[in-house]
Amino acid sequence: MNPSREKELLDIVEQVIAKGPFKPTWESLMEANVPAWFKKQKLGIFVHWGLYSVPANSNEWYSRNMYIKGMPAFEHHVKTYGEQKDFGYKDFIPMFTAKKFNPEEWIDLFKAAGAGYIFPVAEHHDGFQMYGSELSDWNAVNMGPKRDIIGELKNEAEKQELVFCTSTHRAEHWFFMGHGKEFDSDIKDPMKKGDFYWPAMPEPDNQDLFSKPYPTEEYLNDWLARTAEIILKYKPKLLYFDWWIQHQAFKPYLKKLAAFYYNCGKEWGEDVRICYKHDAMMFGSGIVEVERGGFAEAKSYNWQTDTAVARNSWCYTDTLDYKSSYEIICTFVDVVSKNGNLLLNIGPKGDGSIPEGDRKILEDLAAWMAANSEAIIGAGVWRKSQEGPTKTNEGQFSDQKEQLYTSEDYRFTVNNGHLYAIALKNSENGKFVIKALANSKDQNVPEFHGIIENVGVLGFDKAVKSWEKNEEGLCVETEGITSDFPVVFKITIE
Repeated sequence: MNPSREKELLDIVEQVIAKGPFKPTWESLMEANVPAWFKKQKLGIFVHWGLYSVPANSNEWYSRNMYIKGMPAFEHHVKTYGEQKDFGYKDFIPMFTAKKFNPEEWIDLFKAAGAGYIFPVAEHHDGFQMYGSELSDWNAVNMGPKRDIIGELKNEAEKQELVFCTSTHRAEHWFFMGHGKEFDSDIKDPMKKGDFYWPAMPEPDNQDLFSKPYPTEEYLNDWLARTAEIILKYKPKLLYFDWWIQHQAFKPYLKKLAAFYYNCGKEWGEDVRICYKHDAMMFGSGIVEVERGGFAEAKSYNWQTDTAVARNSWCYTDTLDYKSSYEIICTFVDVVSKNGNLLLNIGPKGDGSIPEGDRKILEDLAAWMAANSEAIIGAGVWRKSQEGPTKTNEGQFSDQKEQLYTSEDYRFTVNNGHLYAIALKNSENGKFVIKALANSKDQNVPEFHGIIENVGVLGFDKAVKSWEKNEEGLCVETEGITSDFPVVFKITIE
């Protein structure tokens, strides 16, 4: 740890802002552009991998929950490792060897699945950095794996032409380890900046944007400097924050960080943006992020949903409740039809290997994208995003229950001069009716009035036996479609 480095980084932040076009005001930050590549590449891979992957219990909040009496993680910890005063969270570090971590294998898998960008977590709420830092000794280069995980993933991603992005969840560390002070554990005062568990303050109501104890200038400067260090060292093209940057205390620091980051992007010749939740930033100054959910209708702006392959955790555990590959592909199609991107999270094991459940989903996605990517990559929204009887869940955490789609549920995209109608479920009798393409009796209503030249099915060249456009819709009779995943109709307009 270099005590003077924080001041140097904070000075750099001020210098970059002073000479750059972006100022720490919402008015100025709204002038930043959404990156062109983000509008094209519809799939990113989020990676939650860190010290919490070693106990592999409950979820990625193990570092917090193991210090809360009555929580399953607390009981598990005492039973498995002993009392928290004798074996604390920090004692997992020597067990975090990452001996099977192979960045080339990871990126190969992500790229095959159709991903255009990656989002490994640089630092989670626990405070353990997955990169080399001059601001803290508690990082993966100094301890545990003794490897620059973020640097290795960046290098391999860019080697294979994937866009490198990253996330930092440091803001919540203000309170994340605070419960350890409530009983005799290894988290105790006095502690100072630079200590792994510092500051371990009492946990507030997460929805209280003015909660006390109010984050201090010392802590907020630590957050700003750590984030600036990541930006300067790894040049991420997008930067993701979790929820607590919405707290009032962060607002002046967040604006300053955004101005610094956007100006850095200008110096690199790149459009960069921050992904944010809960209106933490002014609309139009970053990319709207929806955690584990989406929207009922298409949006005029680009947005992103982040969700995981499992419902109950972002990191690997031994009790994952996996979603099906079918459900994830349906989510992907739904999001893209509404002008969004899917940031799909996987959770490697503590040793760096990809769990078979995660791998299976990525491989199924790869197979589907191999046939259907033209309806997704670079696609835009059509005049309507969807039709069908199934109402789309909306809002955050709406993925906790699977949507049950029918063969009458469609999503629409346009790309390369074609319209794509995507049936979210295969038809048992091979017959499909796309009502949005029905003949209209009134030329003045905003319905489809075009002439259809041809209809095909991606991945099944001779699947269409016949098609007819009538008052009921575009009626397509097919044969030989064996897919258990969404079926994509490619429609050529004369």
